[in-house]
Amino acid sequence: MLPLDPQADIGRRAWVACPNCDDRQGCATCEEGRTCARHWRYLLSHTGSLLHLQCRSCTHIWDHETHFGATRSRWERVTSGLRRR
Repeated sequence: MLPLDPQADIGRRAWVACPNCDDRQGCATCEEGRTCARHWRYLLSHTGSLLHLQCRSCTHIWDHETHFGATRSRWERVTSGLRRR
């Protein structure tokens, strides 16, 4: 299990399903699409609409594209895909 990222701050949170542990499954609040007091993620940083998150349950780190608000340029989308490989 990874330690918490130094950028992890309880003041910056996001409610996105963790692709690793899916700890929201079975939570009535999460299944209704509401903000649950237990199943939030650390919002480490963001680049436009791309969020960099860490799960507080399993400490998994991943990127999540929201496609909302300020989007990244085509070049940023292409190069971010190359960095993950």
